[in-house]
Amino acid sequence: MITKDKTIEPVTIVLSEIVQPNKIYEYEQWVSGINQAVSEFSGFEGVDVIRPRDPQHPEYVVIVRFNTPDTLKLWQESSVYRSWIKKSYEIVTRKSHTNVSNGLEMWFTLDKNIHPLSKSPAYYKLVILGILAVYPLVLLTNYLLYPVLRNVPYSLSVFISVFSICLLMTYPVLPWLERVLNFWLYPLSHKRR
Repeated sequence: MITKDKTIEPVTIVLSEIVQPNKIYEYEQWVSGINQAVSEFSGFEGVDVIRPRDPQHPEYVVIVRFNTPDTLKLWQESSVYRSWIKKSYEIVTRKSHTNVSNGLEMWFTLDKNIHPLSKSPAYYKLVILGILAVYPLVLLTNYLLYPVLRNVPYSLSVFISVFSICLLMTYPVLPWLERVLNFWLYPLSHKRR
């Protein structure tokens, strides 16, 4: 019997929730409870809660990680999850967009107008795309910034270089590379045309 070696990638879900200002204590209790519940589910890898800095705008960001998309789906379809979500309706004023992604994909913005049914590119393709973006940017940044940063403390010069690379990588380099290598990243969507 021949089996396909299917690479299973972890998945991250990012939730942004605006809490009623007079319900912060209740939300903290709720988030603690749902986090305890999810931690008992198979495939759960971790959760981070980013609390609001401004009490006038109580927006919480919750980042939940699962080992596979299937285990995330099992959690989201469970009665435990539905029960906890139902409790949140009295506390949360607004849930903003939920974003589900796997590791490197967070660097990329998939255009759903071009690829409405496309799966994420294979992990190795995202790694290659990252290398194609980062390597030239490191060379260019070092070449351009060295004359300016050679007398700056090492930690600060590295920070400035990394900051510059991240800015350029996020926009325009990765979106441009994604357009140029579109045929390779999403071969099935090109075959459909």
